[in-house]
Amino acid sequence: MTITQLSTFLKIAELNSFSAAAGSMGYAQSTVTTQIKLLEEELNCRLFDRLGKTIVLTPQGEKLITYAEKMLQLEREIHLEISDEEEPTGVLKIGVSESLCYSYVPQALMNYRNQIPGIDIRPVFITHDTFPDMLQKGELDLVYTLNPYIDDDRLTMLHKKAETLGFYASPNHPLSGKKVTEKDLTDYPLLVTGQNCSFRSMLLSDLEGHNVEPKILIETESKEILKQFASNGLGIAFIPDMTATREVKNKSLKRLDWRGDSFPIYSQIFVHKDKHISRAISSLVDVIKSEAARN
Repeated sequence: MTITQLSTFLKIAELNSFSAAAGSMGYAQSTVTTQIKLLEEELNCRLFDRLGKTIVLTPQGEKLITYAEKMLQLEREIHLEISDEEEPTGVLKIGVSESLCYSYVPQALMNYRNQIPGIDIRPVFITHDTFPDMLQKGELDLVYTLNPYIDDDRLTMLHKKAETLGFYASPNHPLSGKKVTEKDLTDYPLLVTGQNCSFRSMLLSDLEGHNVEPKILIETESKEILKQFASNGLGIAFIPDMTATREVKNKSLKRLDWRGDSFPIYSQIFVHKDKHISRAISSLVDVIKSEAARN
């Protein structure tokens, strides 16, 4: 079997379609079909059941997914570690929380590329509930996330820095300039992140503990939408402080003087516990830590 065959197999499993996989990978459909046929012949089993126009993984195909992911992960590590060049080369797949991209992540990645141009960085936006599995499956090499403190036996933490959340509203909002607690939020619409976001869970849990029934107007992962609604006077946005720096500076938003309970969050870097910390990874962590220290 070849890495190409395994890559094709995983793409078909992801898209549930031979034709979609062929289009995604730039192959003719006959090429994709041939690759899977050869793989099935070598393994002496069927990997997909063809049910009319629908395909589903067989039990053997389900088992192969884990091994195929590990082999592709190992291939990336080989390219990162073994080279005739003094500098690392290869692909580094990193998961990043969207909120961190409002701050120093773009500059950190630019600095890293200037230092180690042989590494092709491929960032992916992640959510807190999915990235541990992505690391375990080898879909990502490293994750840089903004969340409450995470303690997971599957992960190794390489960096942690305290960050802050805040309540933001139009400068003309009735609560602007006042000391605000949970009870003060009772009568005002709230603009919060989506169902799978830990920030939303933290806020709702806090309000419930103070017997406050929240009036949620908007739930979305887009911080830009939350800020736009808040600046137009349509509610109070609960977002990381790092995502509102520009709006505070141009005075389209104001951070409310929050005197309620705190919401501890951290920017954190993780790899899978069994992950080899290559020079490419350790150098990226150093660059991120250096850039974070300036902010």
